[in-house]
Amino acid sequence: MQIEKLAIPAVLRIIPPKFGDSRGFFSETWSASKLAAQGFNEHFVQDNQSFSAAAGTIRGLHCQVAPSVQGKLVRVIRGAIWDVAVDIRQGSPTYGKWVAAELSAENWAQLWIPGGFLHGFCTLVPDTEVIYKVSGEYDRAAERAVVWNDPTLALPWPVAPGAESLSDKDRAAPLFNPAAHWFTYA
Repeated sequence: MQIEKLAIPAVLRIIPPKFGDSRGFFSETWSASKLAAQGFNEHFVQDNQSFSAAAGTIRGLHCQVAPSVQGKLVRVIRGAIWDVAVDIRQGSPTYGKWVAAELSAENWAQLWIPGGFLHGFCTLVPDTEVIYKVSGEYDRAAERAVVWNDPTLALPWPVAPGAESLSDKDRAAPLFNPAAHWFTYA
């Protein structure tokens, strides 16, 4: 497994090997021991899957705070997404900055978004399926969100204005509040 640090070093792009022949392919998409040998030692407690019928579907920006912080290992099994992580760890040198990667069934890349980051994605093609492992179980009381088009964050979502598809919950999420102190940089 190949691990690449992105512009915010806590966010990682992980590319599992994929072996193909005339029948199809095989890939070991998660190996605790192989990743631990490279310094990645996360423990996952839950797998989630989403399906988005339309291109331009935006999910996020979400996180969970203590005591139920979640890190996410995101991958696409059908279609493609623009996946984004925003550093919201107070005191971090990259506080309020974001990093993004295109994940697709074709490029087979995964994105690790640790706790302390907002996470969201936009589907680039119709009928996209996303699977992600999380390091903490879902806890409604710990859930937080920031509106996807917050002007302070100024994320360059790859969808024409007005063409996005959002849940009511994501559309009504509050603006980014730098005083929220949801996470502290360690």
